Amino acid sequence: MIKRIFATVLVLCALAGWLRAQAAKPGAPQTRIETPTQPTIIRVPVNLVNVPLTVTDQKNHLVINLTKDDFKIFEDGKPQTIQYFSRETDLALRIGLLIDTSNSVRVRLSFEQQAATEFLTDTIRRGKDRAFVVGFDGKPQLVQDYTDNLEKLANAIRGLRAGGVTSLFDAVYTSCKEKLLFFPPPEPYLRRVMIVISDGEDNRSEHTRGEALSMAQRAEVTIFAINTNRSGVEERGDIVLKSLSEKTGGRAFHDFQARDLAADFRVIGLDLRSQFLLSYISTNTARDGTYRKIKILLADKSLHIRAKSGYFAPSQ
Repeated sequence: MIKRIFATVLVLCALAGWLRAQAAKPGAPQTRIETPTQPTIIRVPVNLVNVPLTVTDQKNHLVINLTKDDFKIFEDGKPQTIQYFSRETDLALRIGLLIDTSNSVRVRLSFEQQAATEFLTDTIRRGKDRAFVVGFDGKPQLVQDYTDNLEKLANAIRGLRAGGVTSLFDAVYTSCKEKLLFFPPPEPYLRRVMIVISDGEDNRSEHTRGEALSMAQRAEVTIFAINTNRSGVEERGDIVLKSLSEKTGGRAFHDFQARDLAADFRVIGLDLRSQFLLSYISTNTARDGTYRKIKILLADKSLHIRAKSGYFAPSQ
């Protein structure tokens, strides 16, 4: 019995010694997988400001033989360096055609439809430009989304019917926000244009004129307005259309005869193909979403510039 116990103790001691020896052995080397390091990309936001503009002489004729050295540009009073300059005759166009279909324009609607259709036929280049059509009375209605199909655009315009009150500001605001506001900004630059045919009176909109203008400025839209008021005296609507146009770098037309509409559209088409594009990197690097004023000066003081009055800085 004593021998058996002694033998068991010897076995246990031997086993313990063997376990300690195994633990003391160096472990097998672990395989290390090297992960290739990727270059660190640091993205620095650059606030490139694009300013399409038109230059005319004292007789309102287009001036196209200018160079970068003829311009000076300021943002909030501070001089900026023009980085890019070109005469833009080939920019892709995104056109929003907004036609007032309220009761106040009923007698002229057919002339407006015909002139608008001819304008798009002369202006839209298949595969490059696109347009959409909105009719507005009590509320704006998208009757044709973006397309370069002239038949679809013409059918949408011809299908408009007059009647109801006027929601001009809602039409401008909604069209800019939903159809002309691109983020991030498009590359290459897209020329965004809105043509409004209306008497400028608004009696139904939920948005204000200021909100409509701000949205147009955020979307970098140039507004051309064809005023259908034939009263012969300046009314509130005339002031509205002139303000929306001038503050976005566009132009307001005031014709008194329906046949003048076609001439207005021809001028707009020529204007779109005879612009300059100035671009600069703002010295104000804050991404604070604030409105910044732009002022452009020409070496020749007798010339006149049509350009947007400012822009909203990015907020992110």
